[in-house]
Order: sequence, then structure tokens, then C-alpha cells
Amino acid sequence: MHATNASCELRQNSSGSWTLTLNGRLDADSTAVLWKDLHTQLRHGKVSALEVEASGVEYCDGAGASLLQFLSLGGVLAAEAKPTFHGLRPEFLKLIERLSAEDYRKHRPAVSRRAPVLEHVGRSAVALAQGTKAELSFIGEVTAGLGRNMTRAKAMRWGEIGRVFERAGVDALPIISLISLLVGLIIAFEAAAPFAMFGAQIFIANMLGIIMAREMSALMTAIILAGRSSSAFAAELGTMKVNEELNALTTMGLDPVRFLVVQRLVAGVLLAPLLTIYSICVSIMGGVLVMVAMGFPLITIYNQMAQSVHCADLLIGVSKGVVFGALIAGIGCLRGLQTKQGPSAVGESTTRAVVASILLVIVADAVIAVLLYFLRI
Repeated sequence: MHATNASCELRQNSSGSWTLTLNGRLDADSTAVLWKDLHTQLRHGKVSALEVEASGVEYCDGAGASLLQFLSLGGVLAAEAKPTFHGLRPEFLKLIERLSAEDYRKHRPAVSRRAPVLEHVGRSAVALAQGTKAELSFIGEVTAGLGRNMTRAKAMRWGEIGRVFERAGVDALPIISLISLLVGLIIAFEAAAPFAMFGAQIFIANMLGIIMAREMSALMTAIILAGRSSSAFAAELGTMKVNEELNALTTMGLDPVRFLVVQRLVAGVLLAPLLTIYSICVSIMGGVLVMVAMGFPLITIYNQMAQSVHCADLLIGVSKGVVFGALIAGIGCLRGLQTKQGPSAVGESTTRAVVASILLVIVADAVIAVLLYFLRI
């Protein structure tokens, strides 16, 4: 086998022993190639005795000395095998002597070990318990900070709430408008063919109003806010933590939760219901366009929706917006405060915030749906 400026040959003798002949320069470039090939051959060759002919070695640096030390320690040979060296220059022998067996064992890569199933379960349980503790502690801090800020109007920082309203709310109107309009169109078109089988296309208006008012608009708005606002909150607070700005606030006697988190939470709670109402109107408009194209007059569509959609349906959708807004803002801020150090820490926090927000929104929606069913609302 050959490498850059170096070569070696491994052959088996008639007596059953093996001879390794090294030639050339054992530097960092050549040693890496030779070491990999030798390790493979020695491991699969079942070598019990090895003689190393090193008279052809012209140069040897630290990498080459490490290779020779690996061979002198037996490497992957049988436990009873002891390699012998022939023709190695004295200066190279001194270089090998400086490398002890302890150095080799200390820097040798650890063998990966698959943890038992019970260990995985235990670690997962501990992580779950720690995460639950941190979340409960965060809820308590936010509740206390919200109560203190509400009792002191100047401490709320309404200007920050307005900034969040603009960035998370006004800037989100185009995407919410587009998605809501398209979803209304899609639902109306998909329902047109099945309803036409029974001559009941007029009831598309009833279905559209109920679905959008009670469920889809709040859910679509929440998912959009989870992708835009929750990630933005996590990135902002995460960057501040990495730059140690949160520690600076604490040093100045300012509580980061009261100073940063409460404002974002209030903005999320107020913003999500308003965007939900807007989404309801736009999505119903999309469905109405489809029904008008089918030949139904606007007054007929309005009467059908007025008969089926009640104030309770609108209140349910708006109430879901309040819950979803609190979850999205809270998770985004929590993941931002939990950001660790490192170049990828902010990205990880942002990803965790989006995933957790969407998951909790779906779970909360399912819980609310079950409660409304049993309460007959």
C-alpha cells in the first residue's frame, strides 16, 4: 500500500509470523492513509506475531511516531503478540519513547456504547420532569410579573406592546389574508360536488360559516403566528441571552420576565383574537366568491349564514384566539430564555419554539373541542 511519500508492505512468513516493511517519510499526510489501511489489515488478519522492518524510514514526525507507538503497543494484535522493530534510527526510537502508553490510552477515541433501554427511559423521564418544572416556574414568574405590571401602569411599557403589535400583527396581515382567502375557496370548491349530489349546494354557506367561525380561522391564525411570532420572540430573547444582555438587565435590577416577556405575552393575547376575526371575514369572503360564481345571490348566502352562525360560534373562535395567543407568546419567550451558549443555540431555540407552539396549539384545540362537545355548546 502507498501513501504520499511513504509506503508499507505487510506479508506473512512461512513460519506464520508477519513482517511489516515501512519506507519513506512518515509525516502527517502519509501516516493517516497508512494507519487506516494497517488498522484494517491487522484487525482482519489475525496477526499473532509481527516484525517491523523500519530501516527504510527516512523521516518521522509526531504523527509517524504515534503510528509506531500504536504498533509497539500491539494495536489490534492478539494480547500475547509483541511487535519487534528492526533498523529504526535511534532518533526515531527516542521520539517513540517520549510517547507513553498512558498518552495513547488517554487520547484514544472512546468506543461508542449503546445505552440500555431503561437508561434511555430514565433520561427521558428526568428531562421531562426538569422541563415541566421549568415551565411551571416560568408560568409562575409570568403571572407574578403580569400582576405587578397591571397594578403599575407605567411599568407595562405600552410602547413595546405597540411595536410587537405592528411586527407580529400588521406585518402578518398579507399572509393571513392570502391563506384565509384560499382556504375559504378550497372548502367551498371541495364541498360543491358532494352537496350537488343532494341538491344542497346552498348549505355550503352554513358549513363555511360554522367551520370558519368556530375552528379553522383560529387554527390557521395560530399556526401562522407560531411560525412568525413565536420564532421571532425566541430569536430575540435567545440573541439577548447569548450576548449576555439579559444578565446586564438583571445586574441593573430589572427582571427580564417583567421587562421583556410580559409585554410580548400581553401583545400575543390581544393580537391573536383580532387576527382571528379578520381571518373569519376573509375566509368567508373567499367562500362567498365561489357561491356567487355558482349563481347564488348575496342575500340568499347572507340569510343562510345568519341562520346557522350565532354569536356563540364567534365567541368560541375568538376565545380560542386568546388561548392560542397566550400559548404562542409564552412558548416563544420560554424557549428564548432557555437558549444555551454556542453558534447554533439561537437556531435550536427558534426551532423548538415553533414546534412546541404548533404542538400545544393542536393539543389545546383538541381539548377545547372535547369540552365543547360535552358541554353541548
